[in-house]
Amino acid sequence: MSNCLLSRAPVPQQALPQCSASLINHVHLSTQVKFKQKPLTAEELADLIIESIQEIKGKNIVKLDLRRLEDAPTDFFVICEGTSTTQVRGIAGNVQRELKTKAWLNADHVEGEKNALWVCIDYFSVVVHVFMPETRMFYELEDLWGDATITQYDSL
Repeated sequence: MSNCLLSRAPVPQQALPQCSASLINHVHLSTQVKFKQKPLTAEELADLIIESIQEIKGKNIVKLDLRRLEDAPTDFFVICEGTSTTQVRGIAGNVQRELKTKAWLNADHVEGEKNALWVCIDYFSVVVHVFMPETRMFYELEDLWGDATITQYDSL
């Protein structure tokens, strides 16, 4: 006897189609794998974020490695820009969706989505900054953290 998933009422095994048992086992195994997945390192997280930005055609993508700086607020900054507030929102939204589905991570804090001139997404070990070009030039984060190791990425 087996329990019906919807009602939890006992259902005779022969009443279940053959494919149901293998499907239930497959779902069970894939769920187990996801829960046993090891957490991403800060560097792996930054790489996943960069891929998410490139999917939405983010421009001027850079990664600042702050790990060797004494008073750094995080391990990495990932900085990019969009050409419109709609694209800035789209990039920020895609980063959050991709990290939620692929790494089971929600942002610790998100700021600036309403105006979308500068959206800041905090994942604790990696902070993502999605700018409009004028706002990025004004704040000059790359210059402010000039001692960091800077890696530039292609815009796709």
